[in-house]
Amino acid sequence: MFKDKYFYKTFFSLSAVIILQNLLTFGVNLADNIMIGRYAEVAMSGVSLANQVQFLLQMFAMGAANGVGVLAAQYWGKGDTKPIKKIFTSAAIIATVLSALLGLAVIVAPESVLGLLTDKTNEIAEGSKYIVIMGYSYCIFTITQLFLSMLRSVETVKIGFVVNVVSLVVNIGLNYALIFGNFGCPELGVEGAAIATLVARYVEFIIVVFFVFRLDKKIKMKFSDLFVLDKNYIRDYIKTGLPLIFSATSWGIAMALQTAILGRIESDAVLGANSIATALFQVVSVLYTSTSNSGSVIIGKTVGERDIPRVKLYAKRLQVIYLVIGIVSGLIMFLSCDAILALYNVADETRDLAKAFIYILSITIVGSCYEAPALCGIVSGGGDTKFVLFNDLIFMWGIVLPLSFLSAFVWHLPIPVTFFFLKCDQILKCIVAVVKVNRFKWIKELTRNENS
Repeated sequence: MFKDKYFYKTFFSLSAVIILQNLLTFGVNLADNIMIGRYAEVAMSGVSLANQVQFLLQMFAMGAANGVGVLAAQYWGKGDTKPIKKIFTSAAIIATVLSALLGLAVIVAPESVLGLLTDKTNEIAEGSKYIVIMGYSYCIFTITQLFLSMLRSVETVKIGFVVNVVSLVVNIGLNYALIFGNFGCPELGVEGAAIATLVARYVEFIIVVFFVFRLDKKIKMKFSDLFVLDKNYIRDYIKTGLPLIFSATSWGIAMALQTAILGRIESDAVLGANSIATALFQVVSVLYTSTSNSGSVIIGKTVGERDIPRVKLYAKRLQVIYLVIGIVSGLIMFLSCDAILALYNVADETRDLAKAFIYILSITIVGSCYEAPALCGIVSGGGDTKFVLFNDLIFMWGIVLPLSFLSAFVWHLPIPVTFFFLKCDQILKCIVAVVKVNRFKWIKELTRNENS
């Protein structure tokens, strides 16, 4: 198991860079959360609400990007990069339209959008200030993720790390200046945090575009390629990518509904506690989301090479790695709980509830680290992109949300119990993942010949 140098070198080198990249991406959100948390608790809760909509966008962008990545990785394994450009263009059209619609909604009616998540007027007012500015970043953020996924699929990952380092530095610097009114800048609070993040997103976009069109030597994309449409590749992307978009977007909507359930519990501490726990979870979760991405690239490339025995071998190895990552992630969350809580200036009730939430997440993340990359990385990367959608619909919409609603508003169980019900699918889906992955019926070749 430990003698395959190609597998381990490729997996861990890809994972290391993607982990750093995603840590920095979530670091931008965490910087907003911590700095706003030190500014005012109600402001932090408002930003947390707005970030649920931002999370929905991120899920949509991730689904669209994964659709590009699954197809592009197989063409990369096949040694044919020309179709990758056409796949990107197909994805960019669909993603731009949908992200623009979401951006328009939060710009035109921010209070109405956030009102779907909670009835607390103070939090809605603060969150609206943040989200109306962030709406102008939605399109360029989505396109940036598509570019990075395209590059990742051909094993170009360092640019993503560079982009996110610059973005984090810009965001933290502007946060310090605009939230608190330092360096002679006005004290803008929540709006200052939004402006800082908006500028960081545009900096990311500019750097990635410059790299793709001027420095990349693998895909060699030209600006004119953005206007070349091929109905065959549009059809391929719709068939492969839309299930991933629907799955990720459905997950994002479900997360927003989870916040809505918590936001309507009669306790002012719930949203603040959830904000703290979720921010930590998102940072730690980059371990499994990143290794899921690298696993998808390796599996997709190997399927493109038509080496099926090696695909099965790699799938078995990845499952062991994912389980180990889950145990490590759970320990990190559990051991870092007190240190993270010390960064926040919040009420004792909020702090105690946040600690309970973090302890629950330190258990469920073990399941997340196995089932999510096993299904989204191995199964989807191997070509079966529909299964994850159906699986998520059954567990999230058929079990988690109804059970959590009953717990909160019918049975009136303690808040931590309701929170556990909101996360219990991460354990239950492990059973499905074990069976699905090890049957190997997910291996599907998605590439076509240029003339077909």
